Order: sequence, then structure tokens, then C-alpha cells
Amino acid sequence: MTQSWNDYQKGVEVKPSGFDEVNIVYNGLLSRSGADQVFLHYGLGDPRSWSNVNTIRMDRSFKGWEKTLRLQNNQITFCFKDSANNWDNNSGFNWTIR
Repeated sequence: MTQSWNDYQKGVEVKPSGFDEVNIVYNGLLSRSGADQVFLHYGLGDPRSWSNVNTIRMDRSFKGWEKTLRLQNNQITFCFKDSANNWDNNSGFNWTIR
């Protein structure tokens, strides 16, 4: 099972949410800059060579923006973008759940 972790400085928190699911909370740069919508951009496999790439709308919550995802092979790599196509990709390193 995935461990909970957070990157408080960048505004990212990950918590297990049932078997093979994680809840991702984002309250980072885009959110703090007034984004009207935040999207989770994610892919599977090696963080340097993503596969099955998707972009989905996150839900606004009292914590920031949230989305629960089902993991495949216990790994996912992700970053964020807003509706104006501004990105927060952790300075090019993205975030990875293993």
C-alpha cells in the first residue's frame, strides 16, 4: 500500500484512499496564484517515459484541489496545470508515487 507523504513547500499531499487508490491534494503555485480550475496531468510507468497519459479536472475543496486516482502497478507520475495552460511540474521533476 502507498504511504502518505507531502511536499508542504510545493503544496502537494498524497494519502492512500482504499486499495490501490490515492487522494492527491494540490494547494501549490497555481492555486495560490488564483487558478479558477486545476487539472491533474498524470501517466504510468517510468517517470522519464510516461505511458497512458491523462489530464483530468480536480475538484475544489477546503484543502485546495483534490482528486482520487486508482494506481496501476503501484506507480503514477503527475504534475498540474490550470485552465490558462500554466504548469506546475515541480521544476521539471514532476511528482511520483511508488
